[in-house]
Amino acid sequence: MSKVLLALTSVALLGLSGCADLYANKSGDKPAMAKAAISAEAQAALSAAQADVKAAKAQFALWTTADAALKAAEKAAETGDSATVIKQSKLASDHAKKGLAQLNYPMLKVGD
Repeated sequence: MSKVLLALTSVALLGLSGCADLYANKSGDKPAMAKAAISAEAQAALSAAQADVKAAKAQFALWTTADAALKAAEKAAETGDSATVIKQSKLASDHAKKGLAQLNYPMLKVGD
């Protein structure tokens, strides 16, 4: 019984693996739509925001608002919305820098 089950399972897996690339992009197909371009200013702001967020994350000082703003900027970059990229990138950089600055705040003393 177990040999029959093993054989049926093997046949099913072989059949499914043949369908794995059914929807893969064939060489004769049209390429997927290219990413929309953003302005040089927006690209610079996005790159700076990514670096600032990376630095804050490395120091465990990343605010969730900075992370959310960076994700919004990256999503806007995919659609080619330069104005939103700039706005969200500046917000992400600002909050990442504030998170890093917060590391220098004095510790609170409790019970004195």
